Amino acid sequence: MEELPLRSMGGAYLRWELIVKTWFITGASRGFGRELTEQLLARGDRVAATLRKPDQLADLAAVHGDRLWVRALDVTDAAAMREVVDAAFAELGRIDVVVSNAGYGVVGAAEELSDTQIDDLVATNLTGSIQLARAVVPHLRAQAGGHILQVSSMGGQMAFPGFSLYHTTKWGIEGFFEAFAPEVAPFGIRTTLVEPGMIRTSFYASVVRAPVSAAYADNPAVSRGEMSLADMPGDQAKVVAAMIDVAELGDPPRRLLLGSDAYTLVRGALAERLAAVEAQRQLAHSTDGA
Repeated sequence: MEELPLRSMGGAYLRWELIVKTWFITGASRGFGRELTEQLLARGDRVAATLRKPDQLADLAAVHGDRLWVRALDVTDAAAMREVVDAAFAELGRIDVVVSNAGYGVVGAAEELSDTQIDDLVATNLTGSIQLARAVVPHLRAQAGGHILQVSSMGGQMAFPGFSLYHTTKWGIEGFFEAFAPEVAPFGIRTTLVEPGMIRTSFYASVVRAPVSAAYADNPAVSRGEMSLADMPGDQAKVVAAMIDVAELGDPPRRLLLGSDAYTLVRGALAERLAAVEAQRQLAHSTDGA
């Protein structure tokens, strides 16, 4: 919500004018999604919140009334996604910010993962995010603009062994948005990839852990995500506040790193890759045709 300054007209002052934004959020039951819904409602915005079990937001609905629009949504169901998105725009009129937040994590060495774990995570984190972007574009184009915030991770630019499947989905959605952003920019649609580090959030309570196999039991490279929430540097409320702030910018960044660990680890990974690219300059040029 944006407050406009007082304006003088013939010696009289107009009252404060409030511009209320409308947000569409997936995965609003916990973590960033729940925190974002709470902060936005507290500041007076409208929220279209989607989640698998709508009754998980009953407490907020009782307080905020029709400023909270809630629908059940499983983001792996593309047809349902389009129906819910269409209904939100039809009933709310305009949606200013779309937040693609639904997702979870799977921990385990690649060999330890089951086919079902692979299919389910890709369907939720990657395909679901792509289908949401596709579903909202016609509406945002029709209203001459809007902002899509895609929750990614520092793990979209670097990787830990033991999280290969999670990183697959985050690197994948980063690649999608790298190409998608310039496609929709001419329509006034802005995009931002939100890249948090290790944040103290309930996200970790839903992490799926593959059974540890004997072959990887003592593998020193494989991380199992044993860090406690207390040891994580990031603060959920501050991360969400930063997401709200970036949505207020006229020219928002394509990527938003949040957390000191995210900055340090992504910077280091990019520097290492750039050095590797430079080391191959001569070889790369040597393969050009005469």
